[in-house]
Parts: sequence; C-alpha cells; structure tokens
Amino acid sequence: MSEAASFIARSTVRSADMEHRRKINFNIGKYNAVVPQGKQQFSNMMLAREKAKNVKWRAIENLASLLEEFEKKITARGAKVIWAEDAQQALEAVEKICAEKNCTSIVKSKSMVTEEIHLNHFLEERGIESVETDLGEYIQQLDGEPPYHIVTPAMHKSKEDVSRLFAEKLGTPSGLTPEELTMVARQKLRTKYCEAQVGITGANFILADIGGIAVSENEGNARLSCAWPETHIAIVGIEKMLSSVNDLSLFWPLLATYGTGQKVTVYNTIVTGPRQPGETDGPTDMYVILLDNGRTNLLSDPVTREALYCIRCGACLNACPVYKNIGGHAYGVTYSGPIGSIITPHLSGVGEYKHLSYASSLCGNCTEVCPVRINLHELLLYNRYEAVARGNSTLGERLAWKTWKAASLHRPLMNAGNGKIKNWVVNKVFRGWNAERSDLDFSRKTFNELWKERSK
Repeated sequence: MSEAASFIARSTVRSADMEHRRKINFNIGKYNAVVPQGKQQFSNMMLAREKAKNVKWRAIENLASLLEEFEKKITARGAKVIWAEDAQQALEAVEKICAEKNCTSIVKSKSMVTEEIHLNHFLEERGIESVETDLGEYIQQLDGEPPYHIVTPAMHKSKEDVSRLFAEKLGTPSGLTPEELTMVARQKLRTKYCEAQVGITGANFILADIGGIAVSENEGNARLSCAWPETHIAIVGIEKMLSSVNDLSLFWPLLATYGTGQKVTVYNTIVTGPRQPGETDGPTDMYVILLDNGRTNLLSDPVTREALYCIRCGACLNACPVYKNIGGHAYGVTYSGPIGSIITPHLSGVGEYKHLSYASSLCGNCTEVCPVRINLHELLLYNRYEAVARGNSTLGERLAWKTWKAASLHRPLMNAGNGKIKNWVVNKVFRGWNAERSDLDFSRKTFNELWKERSK
C-alpha cells in the first residue's frame, strides 16, 4: 500500500473515532486556555514574533559559516563534532561511539530528531537498551508507539489509559492517580541513569558564538541524561542554529509560550562541552552529531528555506483543524501537522509524501499562530505546485485541470453545456470529486448568460 493510501485509511478511521477526538480536543483545549497567559509577558507580541523571524532568517542565510564557527568553539573545549549527511551516517556514528564505550545501556531525553532517524529501533537491534526518560516519551515507548505530537508525545492518552498501561507493563495497581503514576516512572527511571554508559539528547538551539547547545525541558531528565553518564551524545538538526547566545532571551520564552503556555520552561540548560579540568560533574566525553538528512533540500530553495525557521513549538498542530480530527499517528511520519506536511516531502521524497501537503484546508490558522511567522499555508500550496511541476501527478488529474483551464479561459466553452451536463461531468465522470463530498449542483445558466439576458 502506498503512503498516500495508508494515510487515507488511517485518517478515515481516526476521524470517525469520537473518543479519540474527545481526548485530543480536551488536551488542546487546555493548551488554548494557558497560551494567552504566557503571551502576557510580551509587551508587543507581533513585534517579538517579527524579530524572532528576522533572527532565524539571518541564521539560516548564514548557516554554513555559523556551523563552522560552532564546531570551532565547541571542539576547543574537548567536544567532538560529527557531520551526518543522512540518517544512516548518524546511526553509524552512534553505533561506533557505543562500541568504543562498551555501551549496553543508554538513557535518552526527548528528541524528535532521534525519532526521525529511528534511533531506538536501531539500538534495540544491536542489543543496546535505550530508555526514553521524558514521561510522555516513556509512556509511548512502553506502549510501542511513536510520539503522537512533537511537544506532547502522549496527548491522545487519558490518565485512565496511562494507568491501564502501567498496570499491564509495570505491574502497578490499577486506578493510580497522575501523581502516583509519575512517581512510579521516576522510581523506574532513576536506576537507569545510574546504569547507563551513554546519554543521548537533542537540542532546541545551537549557539554559534559560544559553541554550545541549548536544551529546554520541564522534567530535568535531559540534564540527567547529558550529565550523569560518562558519555553525552547530542544529535541535532542543522537548522536549530542561532547566531548568538543573546538570542535565547527571546527564543526561550517564545518557545515556552507557544509550546506549553508557560513564561519559560522549568529547566533551561546550555551545554558547551564535556567536563572541564576542575569541574566536579558532567560527562568525560561529548559528541555533537550535526544532521542534514534532507534539510539542505529545503535550504537550496529560496521559498522552502523559510520552513527551517521552525522552533518545534507545536502551535501549528494545535491550531490545525485537520490535525485535531485525525491526530498525529494518522500522518505516518515523524513530523505531523502543517509543519510536518511541509518538510516531510523534502526530507523523505516528494513522490511518496506529496499527499501530506494536500491534507490541509489552507485556512491559514497555522500561519496565524506560528511564533516565527512562517507562511505555513503558502508553503503547503507551494509544495502542491512543486509536486505537479516535478511530474508527480496522474494523467487523469493533468487532463482534468487542462480541460478546466481551457473552459475557464474560453467563455463560449463554459456556456456550451447546461447545468445538467456539468453536473454529470463533475459528479459522474470525475468520480473522485464526490467520494468525500456531496454532489455539485450547477445552476441552469451561468452568471455570464444571465448578465447578457438582463443587458438586452
């Protein structure tokens, strides 16, 4: 089954699941209630968003030199930088490091880029235990599911779902409260930090001027993952670049506000290398894997380059009417929602994933809520244009639009058929039209014909 057919099948099932829609809309409703509170810290919200967009524009336009500056600064303090062109190179680098460290156990903080390269599955096949330490990710890992949302991995689960899962997988009593479930996870995970030889994190931002990575979180698990094991591996997409550490004064509260409705997340950490002489804690070795994996495809196009400004706040998912009806897993890819529909065809192939750009109403709500003002709905439309321009459309589709264009540009052709003929052509000949829609009902006469009659 093709990716498009799989998407249609999954989304058809999910959109009809009223209990699923109740859960996701309940959780998104809680998000919508707190975001306005976080926004109050900004005296001029639009100005802050415009400034953030300009900062990211500058960073992406100068990405090559900033990446080199970052490498120079962080390697001077003993870290090792690895450039990975694709997922396979990143995975091979992790495998090599683990072999050198005789690693059998890894603790891992929340990271979408590691989901992108399917790191956990890769490590499991090689007999290396990789434990997700973010509570939401831990829940998803126990259930054998990928993240449902780029910020809230288990958004689709109720507290009763989690309680049943813990009872089944961990043997806990049924009916535990969220607080009790959290304490169970905390107890289980604490021992894993002590056992792990390697800790893996992502990064929310790369800081070129000081040679560091910035990590935002609410649970403290990322700090434990990068500081407790002897080796720290950070896997980061190259687009996470900021030119200066001073930019964090804007981006940390902006990410927190649009991601979770907070003024700032509980833990915000800057890591600039392994443990230095005279320091009492931290890893002895640090590796930073800078991942491309199709990002330069976006970078090479002056139009799609804007998608690299994304700070992964998840706001566009929460605003999207399509996402709120079909949910994250229906997309079948790492990055769901509007931003995922934009970047996935360029990361994984337009031919297989062009359908995602059509999974949108183009209502523009995603653009309205984006903290860095990415023109998301316009990029979705551009992706559709790109797919057709590259020949990724069926013969029937091309003929249909050529016919429509010819009729639209030549009024006599448009007036040649009456309403009944047009109804038959659209509703019967173009069978795909009414598969998910009601039949069109054309008027007996066109506006042009009625105007001519009145003008006589």
